[in-house]
Amino acid sequence: MNKFPLNPLMKIIFSSLLSLALASCAGYHLGGAKPPSLAGVRTISIPMFVNGTLHPRAEALATSAVADAVVQDGTYRLAETSQADAILEGKLTSIDYSILRSSRLDTRLAEELTNSVSIEWELLDARDPTKILARGVSNGTSSFFLDSNLQTARQNALPDALRRASQGVVAKLATGY
Repeated sequence: MNKFPLNPLMKIIFSSLLSLALASCAGYHLGGAKPPSLAGVRTISIPMFVNGTLHPRAEALATSAVADAVVQDGTYRLAETSQADAILEGKLTSIDYSILRSSRLDTRLAEELTNSVSIEWELLDARDPTKILARGVSNGTSSFFLDSNLQTARQNALPDALRRASQGVVAKLATGY
């Protein structure tokens, strides 16, 4: 015996709301919208990048920044080279500094600098490393204030610029843009 009988109008409204709720997600799926050329790539290996600058240990910072961005995006998983579908090779090509703001009293005395980094990268097929799946150049910038130790200020600002450049690398790999 039914304790709460529904009249025909309530049945129509209930079924309409239920079908609307279930159909609202039609056409959507979880996960990234990879470019068609990378549809078969699920895992990526990221060996140490090449340092084309005079900044010591910058290749380690760049490699870590790209690996962190890949993990954070979630479209691809990191793997060893022997188990990966693709290999992401990169080269840190430049780290440039320019004056963003100078002192009001002495225009040659910088108060705030900006650093720009550039990473050239290639995604290679792990089974056939001569086959290039994707390539590009990604740039990142960061600004920082000068303090008494210019070297420390530059060293502290570099990871932020590399993080921004690595987000560009992963955006290209995950969405094609």
